[in-house]
Amino acid sequence: MPHDDLPLSFMKIILITGATGFLGQHLVEQLKAQEHEVTIRLLCRGGTRFDGEPRIEIARGDITRAEDVLRAAQGVSEIYHLAGIVSRDSADQEILYRTHIEGTRHTCEAAQKCGASKVVMVSSSGTIAVGREPIAYNEESDYKNGMVAEWPYYLSKIFAEKLALDFARRYSLPIVVVNPSLILGPGDDRLSSTGDVALFLEGQILAIPRGGLNFVDARDAASGLIAAMRHGRPGERYLLGGANWTFHELIENVARLSRRPVPKFEPSLKFSLWSARLLRRLFPLVGKSFRLDDASIKMSALFWYCDSTKARRELSFRTRDPLETLRDTVEDLRARLRT
Repeated sequence: MPHDDLPLSFMKIILITGATGFLGQHLVEQLKAQEHEVTIRLLCRGGTRFDGEPRIEIARGDITRAEDVLRAAQGVSEIYHLAGIVSRDSADQEILYRTHIEGTRHTCEAAQKCGASKVVMVSSSGTIAVGREPIAYNEESDYKNGMVAEWPYYLSKIFAEKLALDFARRYSLPIVVVNPSLILGPGDDRLSSTGDVALFLEGQILAIPRGGLNFVDARDAASGLIAAMRHGRPGERYLLGGANWTFHELIENVARLSRRPVPKFEPSLKFSLWSARLLRRLFPLVGKSFRLDDASIKMSALFWYCDSTKARRELSFRTRDPLETLRDTVEDLRARLRT
């Protein structure tokens, strides 16, 4: 709720879509700590843990409904657009496209109509930073439509990102696109981003993939969004990444932190897919389920490396020690998996 003791002209309103997600919750907490004379409005379909807090407004609505987004954007100065769905299932193509592409369109149109001074849109490093070789891609790299063709999550993010940048070019919408890599750290209530680490802790990952990844702490990524709002150049993209590690490095460190054995095999992609199909048949015989899906196996054979030099230079983006992120991720997940 707004502060009654402040003149209306001083009451800036910040709108956040996707505030109930992993990154969104960290963003809200940081804005609460840094922005003292603002109202933070959250566009949400249901309840949130922020309901009833001072300086928090809840705008009930759905990002896929233009009228809901327009209503939520009335009177706002800044918009953080994080709303999205994380899924590797090709069957979710329709909802992914509707949420990411149409949701971005609704946000851009509402920002135009309501005169927002700036918009920060969250995309994914996977739109450009992925390949078959361990190469770190930057913002000048091409979109990887062919590489991610079978995963509608990344395709929908590519199209949404292009749409946002087109609004910047054609209509001078002051929008900045940020591209975080895999987000780890504490607080992933839905295991939407830390799910693969959880699978390892549960004994579901029995071999080491041959690819590599980049990961960034959720707390650092949230700080990067705020820096993009303050210093990012409209019409530009910024990769927000941390460490580029092989999956061997990642699993070895998670195993050490969790005191679990390191898998001994590093099979080919073909063998990994075959063995996963076999394990899905064998696990139920002992009352368990094997939840590692083929999409995740195929993705782990690629290298998702990125270069965040531009964000470090223009946004003063900084990341903590990756081992701190991993330690906090493991501790948080172990506490959740015990409950």
